[in-house]
Amino acid sequence: MHYVKAKGILSAQNGMNLYRGCSHGCIYCDSRSRCYHMEHDFEDIEVKENAIELLEGALRRKRKKCMIGTGAMTDPYIPLEMKLGYVRKALSLVYEYGFGVTLHTKSDRILRDMDLLQKINEKTKCVVQMTLTTFDEELCRKLEPNVSTTRERLEVLKKLHDAGIPTVVWLAPVLPFLTDTEENISGILDMCIEAKVYGVICFGMGLTLRDGNREYFYQQLDRLFPHMKERYIQRYGNQYIVDSPNSERLMALFHRKCRENGIVHSNEQIFQYLHAFEEKQAVWQLSLWD
Repeated sequence: MHYVKAKGILSAQNGMNLYRGCSHGCIYCDSRSRCYHMEHDFEDIEVKENAIELLEGALRRKRKKCMIGTGAMTDPYIPLEMKLGYVRKALSLVYEYGFGVTLHTKSDRILRDMDLLQKINEKTKCVVQMTLTTFDEELCRKLEPNVSTTRERLEVLKKLHDAGIPTVVWLAPVLPFLTDTEENISGILDMCIEAKVYGVICFGMGLTLRDGNREYFYQQLDRLFPHMKERYIQRYGNQYIVDSPNSERLMALFHRKCRENGIVHSNEQIFQYLHAFEEKQAVWQLSLWD
């Protein structure tokens, strides 16, 4: 862990990363890619020591309320968060200034902040996004070794739904020759149905590999799945987009099962939902005059 002074905290799309780097150890992580110019070891977490001060200033200056997002590059609920509490402080500011929020995580540590998530959701809108890659617990522990297992994430999704907080699942990535089976995709979707998620984001049955994350991914394949790296290199070379040979059949299964169970499966529609700010108290107050 090391501290830096940040110049700003919110992106043009109102996203923020309170930390840079991650200790979850997911073997496929795109955030390791060199194009993101992370000038330190990925597991050496960069902490933006002035992030909360910057966030309060940014929220105070905004003329129009919006959704604030976090988790696109670094999971906000890395173990370090339980010591530093930056995410909780940020959520408190989001609530205080009347903004909405969406968080993307793979960790059950988010349940620590259930009280704040509910308060934000009662006032505006809070949406939790959760990544699911495999319904096989043993395989999950290999692919995502230092984070909540799929079954544990399912329980989080169910608790969030019971608390009235909408959820979205990312079915990504899908790893060719490892998770690209009908059994796996159907198993994940069964979990989404059980958890009553709002929608499932899926960009295709595959993954992306860039300089930086490709090397790490192949190292982990060598360690965990002997001869699998050679199979990838033989079929895909240095391709950026790595599609499953079963992609067409699996995408048809994905869309059919979502459609049959009332789960939104249009990426465009889900992203519109995630970015749409709602002020519930204002709507309720106006209804009194109808």
